[in-house]
Amino acid sequence: MHTYNHRFSAPTAPKPLAIVTALDESHVQGTVVCAKSNGIQIRIRSGGHDCEGLSYVSDVPFVVLDMFHFGSVDVDIESGTAWAESGATLGDVYYHISEKSGVHGFPAGVCPTVGAGGHFSGGGYGNLMRKYGLSVDNIIDAKLVAVNGNILDRKSMGEDLFWAIRGGGGASFGVILAWKIKLVYVTPKVTVFKVMRNLEDGAKGLVYKWQLIATKLHDDLFIRVMHDVVDGTQKAKNKTIKVTFIGLFLGKSDQMLSLVNESFPELGLKQSDCIEMPWINSTLYWFNYPIGTPIKALLDVPKEPLSYSFKTMSDYVKRPIRKSALKSMWKLMIKSESVRMEWNPYGGKMHEISPSETPFPHRAGNLFLIEY
Repeated sequence: MHTYNHRFSAPTAPKPLAIVTALDESHVQGTVVCAKSNGIQIRIRSGGHDCEGLSYVSDVPFVVLDMFHFGSVDVDIESGTAWAESGATLGDVYYHISEKSGVHGFPAGVCPTVGAGGHFSGGGYGNLMRKYGLSVDNIIDAKLVAVNGNILDRKSMGEDLFWAIRGGGGASFGVILAWKIKLVYVTPKVTVFKVMRNLEDGAKGLVYKWQLIATKLHDDLFIRVMHDVVDGTQKAKNKTIKVTFIGLFLGKSDQMLSLVNESFPELGLKQSDCIEMPWINSTLYWFNYPIGTPIKALLDVPKEPLSYSFKTMSDYVKRPIRKSALKSMWKLMIKSESVRMEWNPYGGKMHEISPSETPFPHRAGNLFLIEY
């Protein structure tokens, strides 16, 4: 299994007594009952993007229950719903929705190899969250193996437990077998763009202005800001910050240009920067696949051990970061060379949903989320 933080694959890291790759619901039930009766902890793995080792490391005797084979996605366009098993990747979910409809999607992350089980149970944010909220805001049922081995749905588990697993970490309460999700409407064509600026090109002013307007833009428009350390223009040894504004708009480019140039003319967005495509293709674009990549690429999962290691963390920003502080942040990034940031704007639906609606409380009052 892949480890994104290599500290947890070191010889000194705790190892499981066994890895159970369940092929059937009864295998999950048996694992839960057996582990409970023997005082063994279960770590549940559904995707592999766990940088903290919570799904495959423990300080007490444990087994890993790998949900990899629970990867089916059953889409019912007539009811506007789908059942996604917890081992399905987000790419699986997006691909199978697109097989049935060109005007349906689902609000979740931009990385197609993330597993639905962990992503949904942690909240699930992505570039549709200003329009439709998080993944958990669009989940209407679930199948869960409880501590006694029984399989429960929303009705039999009760509303308190159903509330808890949608953002409170599903593995804290049982083993999620599948989620029932409510599909959302997307326009037949969406518009995407990327605009890149270095510090020397006035990026600081653009980033500061973005903080003031990103949450107030039309709900159909999402503009993420990415900060990367790159080589400078003078000498290879000099480093600078490249800032990328990447956008998704549920609609045509002319309408989006009008909205952006009215609120954010400093960005200098042009028609030539904008690309119209079906929503399903935009999921590839946002993951940096070349334009024209077949959508079956969404089904690809890494087969070889990862050669790189990374760790992520996040902050929620309630007041605009001053220009002087931006300069200090970027200076620190350049010094380390190994840090990047992604800023994700709030507003829209994220400010309409109560913090107590789900266990994911970061709603109104936040301007944006920083992922490091």
